[in-house]
Amino acid sequence: MDREERIRRRAHEIWEREGRPEGREREHWDQAVQEIEAEDSEAERGPVVPDPTVGAGSEPDTGGARGNGKPMS
Repeated sequence: MDREERIRRRAHEIWEREGRPEGREREHWDQAVQEIEAEDSEAERGPVVPDPTVGAGSEPDTGGARGNGKPMS
């Protein structure tokens, strides 16, 4: 589906979701454009790959506030 058709459908969805108000066509169209542009931008960046170094070198949980490896009773 081309970009304009996606925007048209999204604007229609917004219009229906808001109770089909009259006189807000431009507002719904502009909102649809923003949403579609955001989706396209996100798709161009690709999936987010977790950084394998995050959390590396952190201390293991020793179980409890005492830090002696024994559970608190």
